[in-house]
Amino acid sequence: MTGSEYTAAVTKSSRQAPLLTVVLPFFNEEKYIGATLNSLAAQQHRPDEIILVDNGSTDRSVEICRAFQKNHEDILICIVHDPRPGKVNALETGIRAVNSAYVAFCDADTYYPPHYFELAMRLLTMSDGDLVGAIGIGIENEPDSFAGYAKRLKGAIVGILLACQCHSGGYGQVFQTSALRDVGGYSRDLWPYALEDHEIVHRMLQHGHIAYHRDLWCQTSNRRSNRKSVSWNWFEVMLYHLTPYALKDWYFYRFLKTRFQQRDLMNANLRAQPWQSQAEI
Repeated sequence: MTGSEYTAAVTKSSRQAPLLTVVLPFFNEEKYIGATLNSLAAQQHRPDEIILVDNGSTDRSVEICRAFQKNHEDILICIVHDPRPGKVNALETGIRAVNSAYVAFCDADTYYPPHYFELAMRLLTMSDGDLVGAIGIGIENEPDSFAGYAKRLKGAIVGILLACQCHSGGYGQVFQTSALRDVGGYSRDLWPYALEDHEIVHRMLQHGHIAYHRDLWCQTSNRRSNRKSVSWNWFEVMLYHLTPYALKDWYFYRFLKTRFQQRDLMNANLRAQPWQSQAEI
């Protein structure tokens, strides 16, 4: 399929049924969410719908979302609320409202370049049907800087060499909706712990492959480096990479689940924002 054929196929598909929905959960993101929403509105391939899921914010995040909704009446934007603590609850609520062929999960503190969805959908719709997802590589530096390009290239290469693992975060996931629902989607009943973005990819890989591409990137905030208290440790990371896919069920549901329970690393702990100074809280 050529580029022009892809564009024609997307145009035809959009007339028949929604192709792409964005689900964006947020909790107290007033400093970042405005810029993130503007980057979504500037996409060359605009999503058919943006579902914004408020996870109990107490700052101006919802107000910013409503202003964005009012100023972009040409985009179908839905704001829903799920006060249950935990990103996985917000994701679960957002998924229920999706009726498009593909769903993208975005984070409120991340910049998505204008070509992001166009490239993701090109990868997915031009495949031979074996792709169930495309994942954007998260970078903190400028994309064309040495550090930025090196990380993009590394992500693409590792994504090919270690194809049965997850190599990026939940901020960059675009999934086939039917496959996502087949595996149970984001669910606190299936996985209420931290590292939900890697666990969902493990289940998605049961239905097909995941694509990575050096040009499919998004720029995350640099505050993510300060989340050691709500993440896995170096030993768990190394074992994840060394465990073959045939044993990944054991890794997640016997090994990692037990260790996360012992450390109380529940998904709701991701609401903690350690980058905030005491004065800001």
